[in-house]
Amino acid sequence: MTTTGGPDALRVAEIGKYRVLVEPPRADLLAVVEIAAQVARVPMATINLITDVEQHQIATHGFDASVCAREDSMCNVVLDAGRPVVVPDASLDPRFRDNPFVTGVIGNVRFYATHQLRTPEDVVIGTLCVFDEVPRSLSDEQEHALVALADRVVDLLELELRTRELERSNEQLAAFAGQVSHDLRNPLTAVTMSLNMMGDEIADDDADLTFLLQRAIGGAGRMQSLIDDLLKFARVGGELQRVSVDLDTVLTDVRDDLATALADATVVVGDLPTVVGDPVQLRAVLQNLVANAAKFVRPGQPAHIEVDATRIGDRWRIEVSDRGRGIPKDQQERVFQPLARVDEDVEGSGIGLTTCRRIVEAHGGRIGLTDSPYGGTRAWFELPD
Repeated sequence: MTTTGGPDALRVAEIGKYRVLVEPPRADLLAVVEIAAQVARVPMATINLITDVEQHQIATHGFDASVCAREDSMCNVVLDAGRPVVVPDASLDPRFRDNPFVTGVIGNVRFYATHQLRTPEDVVIGTLCVFDEVPRSLSDEQEHALVALADRVVDLLELELRTRELERSNEQLAAFAGQVSHDLRNPLTAVTMSLNMMGDEIADDDADLTFLLQRAIGGAGRMQSLIDDLLKFARVGGELQRVSVDLDTVLTDVRDDLATALADATVVVGDLPTVVGDPVQLRAVLQNLVANAAKFVRPGQPAHIEVDATRIGDRWRIEVSDRGRGIPKDQQERVFQPLARVDEDVEGSGIGLTTCRRIVEAHGGRIGLTDSPYGGTRAWFELPD
């Protein structure tokens, strides 16, 4: 990271990324300072972020948060100490005895302990601070616990930052896919219409031209399907509706939608659970997995599909097993990559399993493929309660 203007400018830039100076106190940070006070057995704790001119108390326990001038901050004095600082009685410490937080102008701090907040870029942006109005000390265990809590403060700031970046990335991806879909769909529709009109003009006995025309129409149709699949892929896994989802009911709807593909198939369904998630997106997962099981069959054999669920700890594992061609072990992870395909003879865009993974992971779960007991493929995904 490169920032001009020296250490203060670098720290201000780092603090700005987290957006905590412009938003209400966060519940997770408030919980950390409460725990810090309990660990140190003091009545007050705070997370201080120090800019070039001010100290901002972004989460406090035992008193109301405020903003003060940087020169009045006790933490500013030891911000670059490089290690935690513990002061049994600040009124006796030459670094702090004239500080307004000690003299009574702002506060009457006596015991004071501070632990630096260091970002992954190795920039100290502030401190986790605990204090009391009476002298006291900390045990080694208490000090180690407070250092760990200071690290967790930075972890929480980073987690929220990464989540926000991911949401923005998803929004940009969806917008990009929507624009590409719009830009490609209109000319593709015109091409398809023109091809169909040409088909109406071709003589029935012109087999070669009819074959070429049908091949062109089929290619245009596959391109349209790919555009639609890419758009769906960009949109899933973002904003989730979290409600109770009866997977038995969802699978019934999926079988109705796939009635043609499943016309000759045997489908055996066990007891499926009710989970918490987005019903539309979870239906897309089941539909993709069942459709794959119906497509990838052995030559001359109808599909045989089994759908079942197993409880594993605090998760439900849903399995869709077939007796089809199977997928080599060295390909069972690769097929989750965008546009990856194992069998070019079977129609598809190579987006379906990628979309499934994105949906399942957005629900806090995981998904994979293994061999089924019958020589085919077992697709599985796990969802938390």
